[in-house]
Amino acid sequence: MTPSYLAFRALSGLPAAAAEPSQLLPARVQMAFTLGFHIVLVPFGVAFTFMMLLAHRRGLRHGDDQALLLARRWSKVAAVLFAVGAVSGTVLTFELGVLWPGLMGRYGAAFGFPFAIEGLFFFLEAIFMAIYIYGWDRLPPWPHFWTGAVVTLASVGGTASVVAANGWMNQPGGIVLRAGRIVDVAPAKVFFNGAFWWETVHMLLAAYIVAGFTVAGVYASGMLKGRRDPYHRLGFLIPFTTAAIAMPLQFVVGDFIAREVFEKEPAKFAALELLPTTGDHVAETLGGILVDGQVRYGIPLPNVGSVLAGFTPSTRIKGTDAIPPAVRPDEGVVNVVHLAFDIMVGTATLLLLLSAWFAWLWWRRRTVPAGRWFLRCATVAGLVALVCLESGWVVTEVGRQPWTVVGLLLTRDAVTTTGDLWPFLGAALAIYAGVAIGAGYALRAMHRRWRAEGDAAVSVPYGPPPAPSPAPSATGGDGA
Repeated sequence: MTPSYLAFRALSGLPAAAAEPSQLLPARVQMAFTLGFHIVLVPFGVAFTFMMLLAHRRGLRHGDDQALLLARRWSKVAAVLFAVGAVSGTVLTFELGVLWPGLMGRYGAAFGFPFAIEGLFFFLEAIFMAIYIYGWDRLPPWPHFWTGAVVTLASVGGTASVVAANGWMNQPGGIVLRAGRIVDVAPAKVFFNGAFWWETVHMLLAAYIVAGFTVAGVYASGMLKGRRDPYHRLGFLIPFTTAAIAMPLQFVVGDFIAREVFEKEPAKFAALELLPTTGDHVAETLGGILVDGQVRYGIPLPNVGSVLAGFTPSTRIKGTDAIPPAVRPDEGVVNVVHLAFDIMVGTATLLLLLSAWFAWLWWRRRTVPAGRWFLRCATVAGLVALVCLESGWVVTEVGRQPWTVVGLLLTRDAVTTTGDLWPFLGAALAIYAGVAIGAGYALRAMHRRWRAEGDAAVSVPYGPPPAPSPAPSATGGDGA
């Protein structure tokens, strides 16, 4: 093992397990960082373009110039975020081969199939994104609208393809193995694996929630500063309503997923529940950590864990003691997964309450809520949604450990065993920092230009040109 690896584990309090290759830690850190960066961009490719279409449709159906102006500006933001996502996604693709040759070498024939489908959707999305951006003022109104619809549908297909690959890692199927090697693949069963449908719906709803609350927060901030014009009200209403509708649906889907995990991924469920020993009448533990096999500092809710898993207190739940020692998640993994699960549920509950508040205010007044406390909460809702999203991905990815492909491939057997990966990690950090700074600069420049233009003094597509400025009088006076 390299000295840097041993030093890191010593400082972090982790045991220097001799069975782990020295490349495992930097590979996992890099994959966690790049995936965590990229997942933030996914909602804007999937859901932000959908909201853009909602504004576009409203503008065409109702002759709403402000809605068309929103759609046009949002399309430019979507193009910038798409470019950033393309860069970060490309890096992730290379990392799969460079960092995890054990995965690609053994199971690439199955695992690579969903990514091949994702590549087709990516190119379709890129082509029609370019047509949609170029089509403002150049294409007839409705044909132009439908080019944007292709962008949204392609982004949904691409996201579903990546989720299919992730679902296959959790519940592999559709392959025939001989001596540990794939000899036959059923592509449809690989793609539509046991985890595909519920993971896909969960991710798509998360995309609408994150993009909706984040975009609405920008306009809520403007409304707090006194900009209560139709442009800002509409810019708030479209994304916030989208997120508020998706929020209760996400809770229903999440409850279903918890039972699926209980039945098919017992090790992950034991980590979610912070459960070291198998038993019934299991409590739901809020907070807390495992220390030497004992739950410490948590708040137990008696019988709730068993009731949520099987609708009855007598439901028996496997603890980590039911997992064979060789593949049992250690206490560090269990604590991280449990903490992330608590954060995910807690932040989602806050967003659900905010959505209910919005529904109540809308029901009473039939107008965009204008109270300062509501707008303050709406302003930070996007950040809360991002924390919820990242926590959910920690649950999904860390909860699978020590497996890369559950039951087939351990993570320590998937990682590369050559070279020092710490410089590679540093290069990735530098690339992502440059991309983030560049994107932030571009978005900031667009924001300043739009603020200088104003919300009503610019031309909109399919509409009349702005009124010309009054010509000066022949005498140079004011014409009086």
